[in-house]
Order: sequence, then structure tokens, then C-alpha cells
Amino acid sequence: MTNEHDVIDNLEELERFLLSIENGGLGLKDVAGVGMATNNTDGRHFVAVFDNNQKLILARWITQDVYENGKDLVRNGSQRKH
Repeated sequence: MTNEHDVIDNLEELERFLLSIENGGLGLKDVAGVGMATNNTDGRHFVAVFDNNQKLILARWITQDVYENGKDLVRNGSQRKH
């Protein structure tokens, strides 16, 4: 996570982030999945993008509220039409 201040702090921003991954807007290659996780060192939550080998290719910090309320959005994807 390259920018400590670039935190996703609402569900709309999380949805935009997920849609940009899904639509190829971030230029990521071999995206296989997205998940939420917790940093073992400091307990902060983040959304992670994984490749086909389950290697982390991108991550963004998220707030506690987004972690608690955005799980279905990450699990099921956006319901918006592309």
C-alpha cells in the first residue's frame, strides 16, 4: 500500500474501486480475485487484489465502517451495469 493517506472511507468509493478493477481501469493484469483482510501488525483493514497465483498485486486501506459494511459488495461485486 503505497499511499498511507489514500484510504477508502465510504461504500461508494469502495464500489468505484471495485468497478475500476473489474473494468480494467487500473491497468492490472491477471486479476483473479478481490478480498478484505486485516494487517497482522497493526490491525488496520484493507481491500486486496490478487492474481492467479494468489499474489497480492494491489491493496488499499479501508476504514472500519467500510470493512464492516462492504463485505457483501466485495463478495458479490457491484450490482450496477457497466
